[in-house]
Amino acid sequence: MNLFDVVGPVMVGPSSSHTAGAVKIGNVCARLMSERIVKADIYLHGSFAATGQGHGTDRALVAGLLGMKVDDSRIPDSFRLAEEAGMEYAFLSADLGDCHPNSARICMEGESGKTLEVVGASVGGGRINIVEIDGLSANFSGDYPTLIVHNMDQPGHVAEVTSMLQHKSVNIATMQLYRSGRGGNAVMIIETDQETPLEAVGWLEHLEGVHKVTYYSPSEEEAYV
Repeated sequence: MNLFDVVGPVMVGPSSSHTAGAVKIGNVCARLMSERIVKADIYLHGSFAATGQGHGTDRALVAGLLGMKVDDSRIPDSFRLAEEAGMEYAFLSADLGDCHPNSARICMEGESGKTLEVVGASVGGGRINIVEIDGLSANFSGDYPTLIVHNMDQPGHVAEVTSMLQHKSVNIATMQLYRSGRGGNAVMIIETDQETPLEAVGWLEHLEGVHKVTYYSPSEEEAYV
């Protein structure tokens, strides 16, 4: 246990789990989209659905989707700010199965027509875990630069990605591999100690057998409002 586990994050309250964690889930989703979100369907699970409104979870998630961080004083006004920004949103209750009780599935559409579906859980003390992206398993915290590569499950892709990172002097902190089945869809989730250059991310997108590349940077400061 460290000091953060005891005192929690600097945040707009009332709850580190239901408010700060919810803001961070939304913020990670906004970073993964990397463009302004124009529509979001937000499915609340478990405790998020049962008590979220009283804890401001709904406003917190919308604030995060607008690019706000957990200490942004505008979080209580997120509904109004979303309307001004032209972002449509809807809240629904859903049973996400064997998920953490503080979980949400967020289905987003960006201004370019790009879509993304993310399941995130608030696991306590303002910390989160992204557990699913576009229907495939995931497991990352949003604390590190993270590269997510969707590809065909075939030889060579892992070597191509890791060789590129080595060439760019990017050190891998954690790496996880998931697949829907042998020879089917697969995903690499790589947390790194340094930022991956955007031109390298673009290079990966053009590799044969790569369906989609998503990059998350925790260092970006810009909000969409």
